[in-house]
Amino acid sequence: MKLVILDRDGVINFDSAEFIKKPQEWKPIPGSLEAIARLNQAGYRVVVATNQSGVGRGLLDMATLSAIHDKMHRALAQFGGRIDAVFYCPHAQDANCTCRKPKPGLLEDIARRFNVDLTGVPSIGDSLRDLQASAQVGALPILVLTGKGRQTAAMDGLPANTRIYADLSEAVKSVAP
Repeated sequence: MKLVILDRDGVINFDSAEFIKKPQEWKPIPGSLEAIARLNQAGYRVVVATNQSGVGRGLLDMATLSAIHDKMHRALAQFGGRIDAVFYCPHAQDANCTCRKPKPGLLEDIARRFNVDLTGVPSIGDSLRDLQASAQVGALPILVLTGKGRQTAAMDGLPANTRIYADLSEAVKSVAP
């Protein structure tokens, strides 16, 4: 199975320091939905792995998170694309859970549910914690410069073999030329 793992905020849609708390705030980054559709057309299954601490902080409830994801799925369908599954960590940072990136729990869950070894699987994010979680499971860490990506690129300690692209569209061209 060909698989690609994507972070959500800052990769697929614009991020916000105030969190994405309602569907109206979810806005796709230009080219991101078309890029996901290209992955699908090339035979890739696309899975999202996202920290959503706004749930744990009480900024939004599960029904609202589902409504945000429904909007994302509907917007993507207009381009002939789909996301096969959305895995999320709803916990606040201080919860010390195993699923919040940079811990690898979300990605390990993806591997179990899809019965796949994540070694070499492209895993695209905009933050150091995305890349660290990817590296821990042997996935290929890919940094996009959208969202927090520019700040992340300037940091020390990027995992070995991290690839860097301007945005999701450029990253996908390297995965599914």
